[in-house]
Amino acid sequence: MMATMEMFGIAFSFGAASGGVLLAGLFSAALYVRRDQALNALLALLAALALAAMLASPMQPAARAGEIAIATGAPSAPAGDAQARALLAVPQSGSIALTGHGLRAAQWDDLPARPLRWTAPQGDLLRLEFPRTLPLGRSFILSARHTGAQSGWRLQLLAENGQVLAESSQAAKPPSQSAALSLTWQPPLAEQMLLQARLLDAAGKTVAQGPVPLQVTPPVPLQIIGRFGAPSFDARALNQLLSDSGALLDWQTTLGKGLSRSESARADLAEPNGQVVDAAWFESLSAPARTALLAQTGQGVPLLILGGNASSAAIWQRDLALRLVPQNPTTEKEDVRQFSVNSEQLAMPPASLNPASQPGEGWSAVAVDGKGQHWLWQREWKKGSIAWVGVSDWHRYAISSPAALGQWWQALFDKAAAGATQKLAWQQPDPMPVAGLRTEICVQGAEAGSSLHIDGQAGLAVQPGLVWQARRAQAEMVCAAFLPQQAGWLTLRSGASEHRVYIYAASDWPQWQQALRQDATARYAARSPEAVAASSPRAPFPSWPFALICAAAMLALWQRERR
Repeated sequence: MMATMEMFGIAFSFGAASGGVLLAGLFSAALYVRRDQALNALLALLAALALAAMLASPMQPAARAGEIAIATGAPSAPAGDAQARALLAVPQSGSIALTGHGLRAAQWDDLPARPLRWTAPQGDLLRLEFPRTLPLGRSFILSARHTGAQSGWRLQLLAENGQVLAESSQAAKPPSQSAALSLTWQPPLAEQMLLQARLLDAAGKTVAQGPVPLQVTPPVPLQIIGRFGAPSFDARALNQLLSDSGALLDWQTTLGKGLSRSESARADLAEPNGQVVDAAWFESLSAPARTALLAQTGQGVPLLILGGNASSAAIWQRDLALRLVPQNPTTEKEDVRQFSVNSEQLAMPPASLNPASQPGEGWSAVAVDGKGQHWLWQREWKKGSIAWVGVSDWHRYAISSPAALGQWWQALFDKAAAGATQKLAWQQPDPMPVAGLRTEICVQGAEAGSSLHIDGQAGLAVQPGLVWQARRAQAEMVCAAFLPQQAGWLTLRSGASEHRVYIYAASDWPQWQQALRQDATARYAARSPEAVAASSPRAPFPSWPFALICAAAMLALWQRERR
């Protein structure tokens, strides 16, 4: 017994781990077995195991408080202190019992993942989609999806004085979630506007109405380099469209051997938005010239190739890994691409050589026509991109439908070329920032740690202390969060750049707010159960039961030794 106590004393004096205590217990038990004292050996082993368990501090899932109840009322109802206290208690709770339409995405993002018990309430929901900032010359498109929409419903866009600016056509069939009511309107001036949208049922009764903020900005002229191996009506029509839009053009067309027509830009092209070439010009280049062109593309200048006059499939396969196949003459009429632009139909025949169904490594189709046929293919090329336009004969609409043709090319440049040069590109992740709720703004081109200033609200002339911060979900951007105090326009300034944001009132678009809350709550509920289990805190078992067992075993062993 004394030897056993000495060994345990050594283990304590040197702060031995549980493994050392177990070894000491096993050695003591072996000594008792050697002396034919099996019961003493069992007591020594039991004491060692209890002491080792107490030193190891085994972990158990921490006991959480019970389910926390969160009640979310109507969008216009204030959150209240009870909801605020419930949100603060979520980290210590085991699960959440939610009633109502739920919380906004900004609120859920501040909470840890917890099991959610929630049933979405019944009722009609509204979802709106529209651009908040638009360059002058672009079409404003407003779409609305209402869960209770029926045949004959209409969507209207109203000016600030109540005049109807645009209206959707009546749907022949009841619009569904995937078939929204939409309208198109062309802003006449570059200005800041607070329009109104109104959804009417078949009887003309207003179903929903609310503000639609729109900031129309002056257009920034495109900077385009054009190189063409042969004159064509298509190239001429494109040149006229770009010139009419105020673009800076560096244009050159080969008229014959050693003869070309050039059009120099009226100003230096400091940051070209793209380079447009036809297939014949690319095929006529020497190998070093093609290498230089692709190197320029790799530096970030998108290359747009008009494939209407391509003739050598081998060149494209070798230099760009683009597999071209000839147009099937038996399906020539069926393969004509059909486009609907502002209720006008544009028909364009495909190029004689177009990418195959498997165009090649890195290439993918990025646009389809009204019949679902591919007409635009694209691939990344280092920091830039290369696009293949597989239609021709658009010049036929330069006179008959110039506006529709201009918008078609506008959409094409949006997909295949860089946008207008801007020092900062602002983005607003929150589709509907509401006064009193935290919202976020992101920007591309600013450095993390630089300051952001917000002004424009009465009683809050300037909100200092905001800085851009990196976000894991926004790899190329920096973001900042702020709490708007009241509805109205806000002006955000970062360096020399300025951006305008409209803050909605808590009573605006209640059905849209309900839809946003339900969507955000559904995303929160879909968080991984494994992540919830992994995030569960763990706490050690209480040590007193092991200490009691160890003391009892040692006391029994001491009594047996005395007898």
